[in-house]
Amino acid sequence: MNLRLLAACLTLSCAATPAFAAAPAAADAARDRASILAMQGEYIVDFAFDETVLLQPGYERAPAMRSGGNETVIVVEDTPTKIVLQHILVDEKSGHVTKHWRQDWTYEAPTRFEFSADQTWQVRAIPAELTRGAWTQCVFEVSDAPRYCGTGRWEYRNGAATWTSDLSWRPLPRREYTKRSDYNAVSAINRHTLTPGGWTHEQFNTKVLRKPDGSQIELAREFGFNDYQKTKDVDFKPAYSYWDATRGYWAKVRQRWDGFLGKAPGVHLKTKIDGMAMIVPLFEQAGGLEQGKVVADSEIDAVFAKWVEAAPQEKR
Repeated sequence: MNLRLLAACLTLSCAATPAFAAAPAAADAARDRASILAMQGEYIVDFAFDETVLLQPGYERAPAMRSGGNETVIVVEDTPTKIVLQHILVDEKSGHVTKHWRQDWTYEAPTRFEFSADQTWQVRAIPAELTRGAWTQCVFEVSDAPRYCGTGRWEYRNGAATWTSDLSWRPLPRREYTKRSDYNAVSAINRHTLTPGGWTHEQFNTKVLRKPDGSQIELAREFGFNDYQKTKDVDFKPAYSYWDATRGYWAKVRQRWDGFLGKAPGVHLKTKIDGMAMIVPLFEQAGGLEQGKVVADSEIDAVFAKWVEAAPQEKR
């Protein structure tokens, strides 16, 4: 294990202590907003994931994962209490554009969605002591389907702007959808830090098999490190052209998701775990707009009617 990975894993124990959870609630929201907005821009990104602590007899450490890409982060919405950032990938050689993940930041959010079962996210109230002075980050799939949320405060100790989430659940990452069937959820803490050259996203993950009877088995811990380094060497014009042509369309898609995620009980997807049944038609509709075609609202509604429904009411 390299020194950077070791140091980050050791730091997790500090980030998860009660002392952190009791951080001062009197946050400087304006300073926090500037920190979130600083993540916009053009980047070369390196993605690294390493299983670290093995928790079950006979479990073999999965191979390390390394990948990367060129990604621009665009501000979609900017208000005093909410910021929306859209990530878009560009292949440097071909200029091919892929709408990537999205992150929404809400100040003192009253609720958030939480991954509760396969393809199911429940909308739940956030405890007042957790959300006071804090920002809730919610992350979305390429189709704008939900992934996970986390709540935490920005801190500026020793001049480093850092946000660390609480512990929350998420589904299997896309990088393991087709490779793993031995676990079905991830328990995770996320940390975002601004750096002189850009920003970083650290993930402290535990891979968990959640059983129908409510019991669970922890298989392994994993450290993820996503490094966003600013660049002027990549032509991102195709990404901006794509977004100019499709921003209105994706706003309509987000609006439909908000209809499920803005209130309890939440949302259930009827797709397979890879979500391709929704990703493909939505991307095809967006691609049609790029080519000058018209996409009727009824076409978007048809995709949602087929694959999306309200989550079951939680038992009290």
